Amino acid sequence: MKKILVTGGAGFIGSHLCEKLLEQGNEVVCADNFFTGSKENVMHLMDNPYFEVVRHDIIKSLLVEVDEIYNFACPASPVHYQYNAIKTIKTNVLGTTNMLGLAKRLKAKFLQASTSEVYGDPKEHPQKETYWGNVNPIGIRSCYDEGKRVAETLTIDYHRQNGLKIKIIRIFNTYGPRMAVNDGRVVSNFIVQALNNQDITVYGDGSQTRSFCYVSDLVDGAVKMMNSEDTFIGPVNLGNPVETPIIEFAEKIIKMTGSRSKIAYKPLPKDDPIQRKPDINLAKENLGWKPSVELESGLIKTIEYFEKKLKNGKIEV
Repeated sequence: MKKILVTGGAGFIGSHLCEKLLEQGNEVVCADNFFTGSKENVMHLMDNPYFEVVRHDIIKSLLVEVDEIYNFACPASPVHYQYNAIKTIKTNVLGTTNMLGLAKRLKAKFLQASTSEVYGDPKEHPQKETYWGNVNPIGIRSCYDEGKRVAETLTIDYHRQNGLKIKIIRIFNTYGPRMAVNDGRVVSNFIVQALNNQDITVYGDGSQTRSFCYVSDLVDGAVKMMNSEDTFIGPVNLGNPVETPIIEFAEKIIKMTGSRSKIAYKPLPKDDPIQRKPDINLAKENLGWKPSVELESGLIKTIEYFEKKLKNGKIEV
């Protein structure tokens, strides 16, 4: 049995990761400041004697004894990370530094959850790990995009300078149960609007693309990466390479929910990426990983989750 720290463990992806690690017979410490995470996401794990929740903000030092650290703590949707941009970049820089320092002291293996946003509005398509990106350093998304880029730099430098065992994953659009209702992401936005028969908000003309990975596939990839050979440190893309235009996605949600919603077009936000599609050959070759959940199957489970939330009171975006 390993003792594993998951920062951001009460978040959307973090809670599924905690669940997976417990299923594998590990002891799990979930650290979260509950800014975007929720106790509801991990409530079903509370009776497990090998699960512990610590209310903590990683901007401050944390003293625990663990064998591995999955660093997932950071608001990941534009609505949330732009709410307090300075706090977001502090989480990525100071928070990651604190967790790397902890890993160094404990000689623990460290996995940094990075993002496809390090590629910015990419000029390369699909995006390979060798691509350096096209990021605006002073834009409204920079606190997150550049914050994650610095977090990768810190992680790799702790490896070079201190011999720390590290892993870096770059997460592409992920969806599934436990997504926050108000996170402003396309999947949660469209589903909630459709279930409420509200206009579905499409930014731009809807021709921009996203690649949607179901959360169980993403978590499986993260765990495989942590358990891979020490010589393979990444970064490695984790995402679904099936590319979907946003307008087609909106129409799919309307059809699957039986909604009366119409599509409403609004101006495209500044620096919003036009294309998103991961090249996952590195993950296939080194981890034997590729997504297995098809979009419609994952959406059925996600829609069911939001329908249950609706029954507990009207939810809106």
